[in-house]
Amino acid sequence: MSVPPVVWWLTVLAIVGLLVFDFVFHVRKAHVPTLREATVWSALYVGIAVLFGVGLLLFGDPTMGAEYFAGYVTEKALSVDNLFVFLIIMGSFSVPRADQQKVLLFGIVFSLIARTAFIFVGAALINTFAWVFYLFGLILLITAGNLLKGEGGQDEADNFVIRLARRFLRTSEHYDGDKLFTVENGKRVMTPMLLVMVAIGGTDILFALDSIPAIFGLTQNTYIVFTATAFSLLGLRQLYFLINGLLDRLVYLSYGLAAILAFIGVKLILHALHENNVPFINDGEHVNVVEISTAVSLSVIIGVLVLTVIASLASPKGKAVNASATVRRRAKEYLACEDPTERARLIEVLRGEEKRLQELPPRARKALKEDAELVDLVNRVRAEHEASARTS
Repeated sequence: MSVPPVVWWLTVLAIVGLLVFDFVFHVRKAHVPTLREATVWSALYVGIAVLFGVGLLLFGDPTMGAEYFAGYVTEKALSVDNLFVFLIIMGSFSVPRADQQKVLLFGIVFSLIARTAFIFVGAALINTFAWVFYLFGLILLITAGNLLKGEGGQDEADNFVIRLARRFLRTSEHYDGDKLFTVENGKRVMTPMLLVMVAIGGTDILFALDSIPAIFGLTQNTYIVFTATAFSLLGLRQLYFLINGLLDRLVYLSYGLAAILAFIGVKLILHALHENNVPFINDGEHVNVVEISTAVSLSVIIGVLVLTVIASLASPKGKAVNASATVRRRAKEYLACEDPTERARLIEVLRGEEKRLQELPPRARKALKEDAELVDLVNRVRAEHEASARTS
């Protein structure tokens, strides 16, 4: 089903309007979103995405609606996985929590631009060369294998981008609010905030290389690909603050995503065989193979994600990883903070988290005690807290 140009323009204007609204009313003034704020706006953006899908079912056709929801759920799951890397980047640069919203919104906008470019390039290739389905399927199968081996490659790419930026860009060691440039020793230099955005932008391009083949495996309708991708990214900023503490608990998310990407990769290759025109495969003739329907795809994707989340939240490993990651994050926040009131709050939070560590199974507690970095962070926090207590 073709989509009229006016619908395209209205959709693009609506998405741009939502991004502008997000910046003007939430991000422009630096602050840390409350749990209520993050919950309300996350629910609102998910609601908008669902209503859009219902609209497709009512005013488009059932196939378009089903393809949209399959694509949206897949892209949303991949976006949540992306948040892990965003968390690592912002943690490594010690981005002030109040300024993280602006970094996240930049990442969302850049990701939307990068993925839109890949979408139209991918659509042009698919319309011209049927063999591209084989290529996309192979990319997804390789990506799934790398996820299972823990070799997604994002961290190495992030470090490469960061090293390049540090080498060729003159930057200061300190933040100046959320400014990208500041004056240091009489010279105009870039702040670490710009480096963070460079790192986020670089990883967004890599994420698009996995994301776009995945959704093209579910639908070849460019409008559905674009809207499912766009709505999966909208609200990602609020979701980050809502599930920040839960991200570390999703210890099996990579396995679930690997299963989904492998499934879509097989689906793409089956479709490629069905549409085959490659001369050295079946003499360039179509191959009669079973194709996987959109309804089956949607059921598999949702089923795998539900099982992954339940297994992660219920597992002792998930609880241990979450507890250690929380202590690590709070300890770094304490060491980077200079406000006495905020430090006092963080100390209370750390004490509560340490009590949670004591409730873990013996094997998990032993593994945490052998984590040299974690032990060093906790000891540094204790030393600084005792020192400040003696001087006050």
